[in-house]
Amino acid sequence: MIEQNTQKNKFLLTLVSILLCWNGIAQETKKIYLSGKDFKNPVQWEFMCTDGNNSKTWSTINVPSNWELEGFGEYTYGRWYKELNQKEPSKEEGFYKYKFNIPEDYRGKNIVIVFGGAMTDTEVKINGKSAGDIHQGGFYEFKYDISSLVNYGGENLLEAHVSKHSSNGSVNNAERKTDWWLFGGIYRPVWLEVSPKSFIKHVAVDAKMDGSLRADLNLKNIPNNSIIEANISPIGSNETFKTVTISLKDDEDFQTIEAKWDDVKAWNPESPHLYTLTLSLKNNGQSLHTSKTKIGFRTLEFLKKDGIYVNGKKIIMKGINRHTIWPESGRSTDKAISELDVNLLKDMNMNAVRFHYPPDTHFLEVCDSLGLFVLNEVAGWQNGYDTKTGTNLIKETVQRDVNHPSVIIWDHGNEGGWNYEIDHVFHDYDPQKRIVIHPWSDFNGWDTHHYPTYLTGMHRFNNGENVFFPTEFMHGTYDNGIGAGLEDFWKRYKQSPLFAGGFIWAMLDEAVLRSDWTGEQKYDSKGNLAADGVLGPHREKEGSFFTVKEVWSPIQFEPKLITSTFDGLFLITNEYIYTNLEDCKLEYRVLKANESILYTDEKAEVIASKPISIASIEPGETRKVHFDVPENFFEGDWLEITAQDKHGRDIYTWSWPIHHAPYLANKFITKEKVKKSAKASKSNNEVLLESKSITVKLSATSGKILNIENKNGNVPFVNGPKPIGMKAEVEDVTIEENEEAAICNIKYSGGIHSAKWTLFNDGRLKLELILLKNAGRTNGFDGAFFEGAINKFGVTFDFPEEGVEGMKWFGNGPYHVWKNRIKGTTLGLWEKDYNKTITGESFENLVYPEFKGYHANFIAGNLKTQNGNFRFFSENDKLFLRLFTPDLPEKAISKTFPQPKFPEGNISFMYEIPAMRAFKPLEHQGPESQPTNIRIKSGDDGIPMTLWFDFRDN
Repeated sequence: MIEQNTQKNKFLLTLVSILLCWNGIAQETKKIYLSGKDFKNPVQWEFMCTDGNNSKTWSTINVPSNWELEGFGEYTYGRWYKELNQKEPSKEEGFYKYKFNIPEDYRGKNIVIVFGGAMTDTEVKINGKSAGDIHQGGFYEFKYDISSLVNYGGENLLEAHVSKHSSNGSVNNAERKTDWWLFGGIYRPVWLEVSPKSFIKHVAVDAKMDGSLRADLNLKNIPNNSIIEANISPIGSNETFKTVTISLKDDEDFQTIEAKWDDVKAWNPESPHLYTLTLSLKNNGQSLHTSKTKIGFRTLEFLKKDGIYVNGKKIIMKGINRHTIWPESGRSTDKAISELDVNLLKDMNMNAVRFHYPPDTHFLEVCDSLGLFVLNEVAGWQNGYDTKTGTNLIKETVQRDVNHPSVIIWDHGNEGGWNYEIDHVFHDYDPQKRIVIHPWSDFNGWDTHHYPTYLTGMHRFNNGENVFFPTEFMHGTYDNGIGAGLEDFWKRYKQSPLFAGGFIWAMLDEAVLRSDWTGEQKYDSKGNLAADGVLGPHREKEGSFFTVKEVWSPIQFEPKLITSTFDGLFLITNEYIYTNLEDCKLEYRVLKANESILYTDEKAEVIASKPISIASIEPGETRKVHFDVPENFFEGDWLEITAQDKHGRDIYTWSWPIHHAPYLANKFITKEKVKKSAKASKSNNEVLLESKSITVKLSATSGKILNIENKNGNVPFVNGPKPIGMKAEVEDVTIEENEEAAICNIKYSGGIHSAKWTLFNDGRLKLELILLKNAGRTNGFDGAFFEGAINKFGVTFDFPEEGVEGMKWFGNGPYHVWKNRIKGTTLGLWEKDYNKTITGESFENLVYPEFKGYHANFIAGNLKTQNGNFRFFSENDKLFLRLFTPDLPEKAISKTFPQPKFPEGNISFMYEIPAMRAFKPLEHQGPESQPTNIRIKSGDDGIPMTLWFDFRDN
C-alpha cells in the first residue's frame, strides 16, 4: 500500500505541474501514464489470475507485463494443437485494479483511456461502470472516452478483466493457433489522453517528396470560423519553414486540409529525414488545441507489372521478419530494445522489416528515425478474423500507424489469415492508399510467395507477370538456412526486373525465461519451433548474421586475386537505392603476422593503412577504385578493406591473402637446427619414423598413423589419413633417409594415389598426398573416381575432444561454415575457446562463435589442449578444416536432422564439404548448395594435398 500511495502522489504531482502550464498557451493533448512506460519501469496494480501458477489470490503485478513472466498462469505455445498434441491451450483470466485521481480542473475536458495492448479480450470499467465494448484482439491499441465516468476532484477505480483465450473463435484462430508464444496480460502501457473541449482528435497525413501534404483530420467540438495553422520543423535542424493557414468548414467533424512547403528533404531508409508537423487549431485568435506529429515526406508508387517506387526509385527490400519479444518479459519491451534491434538490422545491411502483428509504436519510431521500410501486418497467422472484428482491428492499426513514413505496405494476415471482405478498410483510413498484400499469395498484382525454390518459375518467376517479393524465405531453424544458400537465391532473383526484395525468416530465437522452471534449464524455445533466428534471444550474433551482412552489403567487390602484379585496383558495384558511394568511406589495411604467431600470444600488426578515395559511383554503377600500393605491401600476409556508410556505420570488411598457402604455411611453422638425423625403419607391417623430438608409427597395411610420441608422451592424433568420399587400399610401402629427414612412401589403389610422410630432423612432420590420379589403378574400387555427386571429399584423422581448450588459427573465421555459407567469414588471425554451443538451444550459455564444425580456407592452426599444443598447417589454398562434430539439438520437436552428416573421425582436411539445407531439400536450392562433380582422366596430375604437423609442443 505504501508503494501504491507513493505512485499516487507522483501522479498528483504530475497533474499539478500540467495544470500550472495548461492555461495561456495553445493546449496540447496531455499523455499521463497510469502504468509504467515500459517493462523496465513498471507500476504495480492489484491482480488476480484465475488458473495456473499463483492463481485465485489477490496480489500485485507489474504493468506493463505478460503475466506468465511475472509468475502467474501457464506458458502456452501456439502449436498446442499440432506438434505439441495438446487438447486445448490455457484459458486463464486476469483481473486488474488500479486507483487514480482526476483533478476538478479536468471537468469539461475530453478524457480518454488508452491501452497500448492487452491479451486478449479486455473488459474495462471505471468506477464500476463499463467503459465500452469488450475489446478483442491482443496486438492492438484501443481506447475509451471516459469523460462521463470519472470522478472529478476525487479518486477513481480502474478495473480491467483480461481473458487470455477469446470468446471470439476467429480471434483464437487468428492469434492462438499460431507458430508463436501465447501470452496473457496488459503488456503495453496504459495512459490517459486529456484534451481540451475543442480539439484535433486524429491526423492522417500523406506527405509527398515535393513538400506537398494532404491530411485527413478528425475534429471534435469545433466552433464556426475556425482555422488550422500548419507548420513543419526538421528534426535535428534549426531550419525554418513558413506557416500555412487553412480555413475549416463549419459543422464537419471530418475534414481534409492541404499545404505545401519548398525545399523539404525526402525520407528514405538511407537518409531518414523527419519533420514535426504542428497543427494549431485556432478560433478568433484564440489557440484551442495543438497537435504535433512526426512525419516524413516521401512518395510511394505501386506499379503493377513493374515494381514498388519510393521517391521515384524502384526499390529492392532486403528484409527480415521480427517478433516483438524479450526473454525476460515476453512481448513487453521498451524503446531501448527497439533501438537495439533496428541497429542490428541496419548492421546486417538490411533496409526492411516485416511483422506478424502491429509492433510497439516505439519500434516504428526507430524505423522512422534510423531508416527501415516496414511491412505492417494485421495478425492472422493462418486464419483470418471475422468481418466485424477484423474491420475494427484494421481501423485501429491504420489509425495508430498511418503517419509513420517507414510503413510502406499493409499486410492483411499471413498464409491464409485474411478476409477478402475487409481489404478495403485499410484504404478507408489511409490517405496514402498503400497497397494491401496477402503474404504468401499471388494477389492483386503482388506475388509474395513464401519459401520459393531456387528454380521457382511457371508464372511466378520465369514467366511471372506480378511484382515478386517473397515475404518469407531462407528459414533459419538452428541457424541453418538464413545464410546457407542466400547468395544463390539473391543473385537469381535480382535477375528479374519484377523483383522487389524478400524477407528472411526470422530475426530472433524466441526463447523465453520460464519463471515456473527450476534447475539448470531456464529458457524455452519449444525445441525447434521458435528457434528460427539469425540472432539469439538476447540478440547474440549467429554465423548467418555475417553472411547476410556481406551478401546484402550495398558495396560489392568483383572477385579479385592478389598476385605479384597487383596494382591496387578493384571493381566495385553500388547496390544502394539512393546513396552515391562518394559519400561513403573506404580504408585499406595491410596486416602481417610474425613467424612465431602460432607459438606465442602475439597479435597481427598493421604495417600500412590509408583511406581509399572514391569518386562518384551512382546506385547501380560498377566502377574502379584504386589505392597506391605501399612499398611494404608484399611484406604483409593479408589485405583488408573496410567500408563505412555516410552515417559512420560499418558496412563490411573484406579480405584477401597477399601470398598463397605454401608461402604462409612454411612461414608459420617453426624450424629448428638439429644435428641428430631422423631415422626410418620397417618391421612387422609397421613403419617407424624417429627424430629427436617425436616418433611416428605407421601401419604398412592401412597407411594410417598408429601412434605418435613426443617428449610429453602420447599424441592422440591417429587412425588417418582415412579417405572421405572415396576408397583407397595400400599397394606398396617403402622407406628412405636423407640428411634432412626420414621418409615413408605409400602407394595406394583407389582414390588416394600416394602418400609421402616426411619426418624432418627437427620433428616437423609433412604429409604429401596425391588424390585421384591414374584412373587405371582402381583395382575394382567403385566410386574411387567420380563423375557423380560428391558432397564430402578429403582425409580424416581421429583426435579426442576431451581436454581441448581452444584454437588459434590463420584462415577464414571466426565462424564455422557450410559449403553454401562461406560468405560472412574473412581471412585473418582468429582465436576461440572450446565450447559446446548448440545454436538455437544452448540459451543458458550461448558462446559464439561455435567451436566445432567446418572452417574455410585453413592455412595454419594451433589446437590448445590440456596435454599440450598441436599445430596443423596446409599448403593448399581453399582447404577446409573440419574440427570435431557439432552436437545435435536434444530438444527438437521435429526430428529432422538440422545438419548434414559429418564424416568419420574428428579432425579432417577437405576440399569439399556438404551444404546446409534451408527449410527445403538441397535440390530446391541454388548451385552452391549442390554436390560437386569431379571427372578424372588418364594423364591427370591428380589433386595434391600437402599438410604439415607440429607435435613437438614447443
